[in-house]
Amino acid sequence: MTDLTTLLEVGGPVAALGGGAAYARANHPGVYWSTVGLPISTARLLSSYGSVMEACGLTVAPSRLRMLAVKATTRREVRPVPPRRGIIRPTSTGLRLRLRLAPGQEPADVAASAERLRHAWGVHAVYVTTVKPGVVELRVVGFDVLRQVRMPRKVDAGFLQVPVALREDAMPFIRDYRTVPHQLTLGATLSGKSMYLRHLIAGLAPHSVALVGIDCKRGVELAPFASRLSALATDPEQAAELLPVLVKEMEDRYDLIKARQGIAPDTPAEEITSDVWGLPESERPVPLVLFVDEVAELFLVATRKDEERRDEMVNQLIRLAQLGRAAGIYLEVCGQRFGAELGKGATMLRAQLTGRVCHRVNDEASAKMALGDIAPEAVSAACAIAPERPGLAVAGDTSGGWSRIRTPYLSLSDAAAACRESANLVPDMPVLKPFLPEVVVRPVDSPAPVVEPRPATG
Repeated sequence: MTDLTTLLEVGGPVAALGGGAAYARANHPGVYWSTVGLPISTARLLSSYGSVMEACGLTVAPSRLRMLAVKATTRREVRPVPPRRGIIRPTSTGLRLRLRLAPGQEPADVAASAERLRHAWGVHAVYVTTVKPGVVELRVVGFDVLRQVRMPRKVDAGFLQVPVALREDAMPFIRDYRTVPHQLTLGATLSGKSMYLRHLIAGLAPHSVALVGIDCKRGVELAPFASRLSALATDPEQAAELLPVLVKEMEDRYDLIKARQGIAPDTPAEEITSDVWGLPESERPVPLVLFVDEVAELFLVATRKDEERRDEMVNQLIRLAQLGRAAGIYLEVCGQRFGAELGKGATMLRAQLTGRVCHRVNDEASAKMALGDIAPEAVSAACAIAPERPGLAVAGDTSGGWSRIRTPYLSLSDAAAACRESANLVPDMPVLKPFLPEVVVRPVDSPAPVVEPRPATG
């Protein structure tokens, strides 16, 4: 009886600890990893490192000098040599360590064994990146960071760099307009495409940049950010008037570059290799980001007159995509589908959009439109996105690299508030004043919205 009582007294706390660990693992994976997962995984890695590397084929035969030294000092068997391991550095989502590869090994050998390493060490994922020739870094992720997205507290992002989502390797996905000037974002209804766009606008609002929108859904997506927009077109007719103005602004910027660098006035814009960033800061025009929501609405036509207008708008978008980067003009094109079936010029425009983000889509063809021409293996990953995970997407670029990302939740009111707080940063661009959107304000003593024209800001 005494032994049974003692067992119950000891088993109670143990069961409580086990239940608490299981609860934390399911509902607070970050806490579980820091308290339980990290020590266990570190001990498992240290104790099995040599045998795991040998099982994965990541060892090499020892040198003759090493063999002689081992035989002279011990009677142990001379085993193959694994890559030299660096210091293990724990993080809030996993751990990192660097490996110095042996002669004859390459980073691809380690990357091919990432899945084996994941199972051997009991972690969620292992990612391999090259640090320098002969040195790779293993980024071990202890749990699924895309299930409950928590952006890092400190993100090293500069001008025209927006940390908009979290990658599956727990690193922030940064939309860098200087590196990837134009991007295509696809996604079905309720896939999280609007949330992604929301983060981009709210992230760019504090920057010294002009934001221009084309939202042919009567402005329901972009109108809440009107206080920070320099121009907004809410139907194809307004878009047909706005796009020529943007093309003329781009041409004027090229003329500015020509005048500064002494280039002949009749030199075609296609032959100018420099850009606005080479101009003095006092003369440099403000960067401009054009958001096009539901781009298919610009391609749909009903009459012959609409078809002529459509062809003209598409040509202007293609010109902006081809030549806009050097003029400091960047494109964010969003839609549910985007392919040759939209009409003339669609494929040519897509080819100019370097960055690609594909949320959940309704068919495989849509995923191929976004990723098939740059990373065919990413198409299956995009088709596997579940409806219950809105915001999950596959991001890639024309370099062939891709990764899964997920955008954290951002309410529409918070994004609109960020734009209102930065309304004083709207640049003074006289050419865009005819397209300046109206700002809806709600008086404190009246629940009905009141529309007031917004004064131009300097």
